[in-house]
Amino acid sequence: MQRAAVLLVLAFSTSTFSLDNGLMRTPPMGWLAWERYRCNTDCQNDPENCISEKLFMDMADRLSEDGWKELGYVYVNIDDCWSSMQRDGQGRLQADPKRFPGGIAKLARYVHDRGLKLGIYGDMGTHTCGGYPGTTLDKVQIDAQTFAEWGIDMLKLDGCYSNSTYQEQGYPMMSKALNATSRPIGYSCSWPAYQGGLPPKVNYTMLGEICNLWRNYDDIQDSWDSVLSIVDWFFNNQDELQPAAGPGQWNDPDMLIIGDFGLSMDQSRAQMALWGILAAPLFMSNDLRTISSGARAILQNKVAIAINQDPLGIQGKRLLKEKSGIEVFWRPLYKGASALVFVSRRSDMPYRYKTSLKTLNYTPGVYEVYDVFMERTVSTLKDSTEFVVSINPSGVVMWYLSPASDWQEEADSLRFSEKLIGRKFHRHAKDAHAPLVL
Repeated sequence: MQRAAVLLVLAFSTSTFSLDNGLMRTPPMGWLAWERYRCNTDCQNDPENCISEKLFMDMADRLSEDGWKELGYVYVNIDDCWSSMQRDGQGRLQADPKRFPGGIAKLARYVHDRGLKLGIYGDMGTHTCGGYPGTTLDKVQIDAQTFAEWGIDMLKLDGCYSNSTYQEQGYPMMSKALNATSRPIGYSCSWPAYQGGLPPKVNYTMLGEICNLWRNYDDIQDSWDSVLSIVDWFFNNQDELQPAAGPGQWNDPDMLIIGDFGLSMDQSRAQMALWGILAAPLFMSNDLRTISSGARAILQNKVAIAINQDPLGIQGKRLLKEKSGIEVFWRPLYKGASALVFVSRRSDMPYRYKTSLKTLNYTPGVYEVYDVFMERTVSTLKDSTEFVVSINPSGVVMWYLSPASDWQEEADSLRFSEKLIGRKFHRHAKDAHAPLVL
C-alpha cells in the first residue's frame, strides 16, 4: 500500500530508541493471572484457583505440554498478591510462605526447566493495588537485584499509591536498575495509564527509551463491552499512539480474555483479530487446564499469531467507521503484505458489507486473500473488484493479503506453509468483473 513506505520509515526511526536490552522485538506472548484469578488468596477453600505456586506451575505445565510454547506463548506472569505483607529482615520482598513455600526462585527454575519465562508484578508506590508492599524509590535497586537473583524474566510495574512526580522519578530509575543487574528482564510500565495515556502528559519517546511495553488505558474486564471500550480508546487516539509502537516497545491494551466467560466465539475471534492489528502483547488470562476447544483454536491460530508477530512491528489503524456499524482496520506487514479486519458492531443479524481494495486505498494490482479464521485462501482479488463479506453480529472477518505475484515468496517468508498451518494453500480464481461474495 502507498502509506506503507511512510510507516516503514516511522517504524525504523522509533525502534532505534527502544530499551537497550534486546528484548521483545515482537510483542511478547504468554499467560497472566490477573483477569481470571484476581487477588484470590484463599488457598484453604479454593486451592486450584488461588494465587499460589501451584497455579503457576499448572499453567507452566499446560503451556509446555499443550502446544502453546511452540507458538510463542512463553511467559508465565505473576500479578498482584503474590508477596508477604512484610519485607524480610534485609528489606527484600518475599513471597507469601504459605502460598509459595518454595519461593519465587524455585518457581522460576520450574518454569525455566520447561523452556518458559517467568514474569512478576511490582508497584512504583508505597503499596501495590492489592495492598502489598510496593517499591518506594529507596527500594528500587534492591528490588531489581532481588528479581534478577530469583531468575525473573519480566517485570510489570504498576502505579498505585504514588503520584505523577514519584512516577516520573521511579519508572526511569527502575529501568536503569534492571539493566544494571546484567540479567535481561523485560519491563512493562503502567505509567501512562496513570497519566491519562495521551500526550502531552505522556511522553512516548521517553517511554520507548525506558520500557519494552506499557499499559495505556483501563484494565480489561470479562465482557464484550470492556473489549469495545478499549478498542474505541485505542483507535480513537490512533494518531497519537500508533507512532509509539515498534520492535522492543509496545502499546498494551491488556489481556486476552478468550476462554473465560464473557465473550462468544465470534467476539473472541474479534478480540484476537484486533489485538493483531494493534501489534499488542498477547497475554492470555484464562484457565488453560479447562479451556474449550473453540477458544484454544482461536488462541492457537497460527496465521493470526504470525500477523501479530510481524517483524516490522508497525501498529495498524482503523480505516473506516461506517454508519452501518461496520468498521474496517488495516495493518501493513512484511514484504508488502497486509492484514484487513472487518468488525460488526451490530447486534441483529449477519451484515453483508460491500467494498473494494481500491476503496481501501490499496495499490493497484492483484492480491491473494487468505481468510484467517476460515483457514483457507478464498480468492485472487484485483484491487478494483468489488466484493462482499458477511460479518456476524459482534463478529469479525480477518484477512491476510499479499500481492499475487509474490504469494509463494510471502508464504515461505512468513512460514505460511504446510508445516505452519497444517494444510496447503489453494488458489480459487473468481470472476474479476462481478462482485465477489467472500
